[in-house]
Amino acid sequence: MKINWGVGIVIAFGLFITFILYFVVMVQSDSKYDNDLVVEEYYKHDAKFGDEMARIQNAEDLAQKPTINVVSNGVEIVFPKIFVPKNIKGKVSLYRPSNKKLDFQIPISLSDATTLLIPIKSLVRGRWDVNMEWQYDGKSYLSKETIYIN
Repeated sequence: MKINWGVGIVIAFGLFITFILYFVVMVQSDSKYDNDLVVEEYYKHDAKFGDEMARIQNAEDLAQKPTINVVSNGVEIVFPKIFVPKNIKGKVSLYRPSNKKLDFQIPISLSDATTLLIPIKSLVRGRWDVNMEWQYDGKSYLSKETIYIN
């Protein structure tokens, strides 16, 4: 039996569509290829965007800002000396863009030192997005930064 060019094109398209559908099914069913949203309840989060921008602006308006440094024994968050450490309350959220299961939060609770250390043992090598939400003297602040752990 001889196959003409029209039948050959239809067979080629059929094989290509089968190939693509196979990979779509594999990616959707394999837990290794996780395709979740970065933020749960995305629309609720988006509704509070104005408040978030005000907190970011509060942090930008500070004369002396907290710094996030990657050091040999972890990630160090240093608040300026002008702040009373006991009055700083909040949380530090570390997000791993490539794996939601590695995300975690640490409360900010300082006694006398103005430094918060996140140990290196709780951090996997690679990119981390750090969101630091904190309050001081009744004012809310939000700082966002991306760090890389080597």
